[in-house]
Amino acid sequence: MSSSGGQTEAQQAVQRARHAASQARIAAAGRTYRETLVREMFALPVRDCAYRCIGRPVRLLRAGYLTSLDELGLRQLRAGGFEIAVVTVDEEDPRSAGPPGQSGNGHPAGDPARAGEVIVGDLRTIAMPPRSFDIVHCALLLDRISHVELVLDRFTAALRPGGLFLLRIRDRDCAAGLADRIAPQRLRRALWGRLHPGQPGPFRAVYEPAGSDHGIQAYMQLRGLVICQRETAATWPAGPGLVVWAASAVRGLIARLTRGRLTDAHDEVLYVIRKPQDRFARVV
Repeated sequence: MSSSGGQTEAQQAVQRARHAASQARIAAAGRTYRETLVREMFALPVRDCAYRCIGRPVRLLRAGYLTSLDELGLRQLRAGGFEIAVVTVDEEDPRSAGPPGQSGNGHPAGDPARAGEVIVGDLRTIAMPPRSFDIVHCALLLDRISHVELVLDRFTAALRPGGLFLLRIRDRDCAAGLADRIAPQRLRRALWGRLHPGQPGPFRAVYEPAGSDHGIQAYMQLRGLVICQRETAATWPAGPGLVVWAASAVRGLIARLTRGRLTDAHDEVLYVIRKPQDRFARVV
């Protein structure tokens, strides 16, 4: 009996060790995956901003609770001892709207209700203290709202002098943008589930000209803000499948019919924008 009992305990110990090793591998894979979401284009200026704010918390305004903060590298900064105070503004309360733990790109991003202060309201009308944020992060929002210039004005006013405006848009003036604008809503819903499984959407396809690449550049020049970095990205799904092939064919057809004016080379544009310390400053 004692021998049998010893074997049972040994087997249980082996199972516990295997389970612990499996959990450690899962945790390591999760950390690796989160690190791949960090976008150096955004993370590096955020890191510089955090060093400039040593001695006080970095105040960050997030436009919409579905906007993922993973690409900013905040986890790494917090692990290094920096304090990041996130304020989220959204029309819905994340504590009651949708399942928690989903970010704007469909990946786990923590409970949005615990990501910091949450202000429920419309970005176009809600009161935001002027010059109160070091960073404003707005990703994949401007294509689905109206009165884009008003929202941009609110962001600009909320930024401290020298603050960062990190912006990611779906470009209106590209092949994917036109296809999204002209597609019927029923078709958009059917394709979204195939092309972006598990991700929230599709949202309204408004695509105001002010929210396009040309519109953003014109706005920043008019308001005296500096575009420090601009990049384009192609984010459409790849791989086998009739739906993926058909979407690619439609984009290619639009690009050919417009003689490249609506390009098929990208569907998103990313900007790192800085508000000058002196509002009368000009870039030569």
